[in-house]
Amino acid sequence: VNRKSLQRGVVLSTGSFLVYEAHKVISGLAEVHASFKVEDVIEQADYLYGSGETEKLYRLLVQHKNSDDAELLWRLARSSRDLAQLGSTSAEEKKQLTYDSLEYAKKALEKNESNSAAHKWYGICLSDVGDYEGIKTKIGNAIIIKDHFQRAIELNPKDATTIHLIGIWCYSFAEMPWYQRKIAATLFATPPTSTFQE
Repeated sequence: VNRKSLQRGVVLSTGSFLVYEAHKVISGLAEVHASFKVEDVIEQADYLYGSGETEKLYRLLVQHKNSDDAELLWRLARSSRDLAQLGSTSAEEKKQLTYDSLEYAKKALEKNESNSAAHKWYGICLSDVGDYEGIKTKIGNAIIIKDHFQRAIELNPKDATTIHLIGIWCYSFAEMPWYQRKIAATLFATPPTSTFQE
């Protein structure tokens, strides 16, 4: 009886081990396939972006809006914003896409805080949302926007677009008329400022 129990135990153990190993192999294949798929979508997205296919790009990426991949999400933020900027987009759609783009950029940052492009597009999208929120929110967000642009530059010092954007930010606040400075000063204890030299 002990011998039969021992043999059955060995067979069950071997069977369990084989099932476990098969599961590991299948899981590994699924992970490789999933990562390959993400890379494939990113490659296709970059091609469509380079070709100026704004609507096709958005349709491709919006399918992945629940992704956990920061690379997909910041690209979706950018494509949502680009679609909002088209003249053929209605005012209602433009507003919805603008808010959506900010959510996608925020999610990209949550997934990977070290992603330079996620910081850049979060800053851009936050600035766009300010157009709907009013002057107080826009000025209040200005420092947050600058912080994200600076973080993007820290992570990728050769990104000319982000360097240009922070230059525009500085120029905008350096040339702000005195009466707007007064308004900003009444709204905020320390309103954002800059100089032409900066």
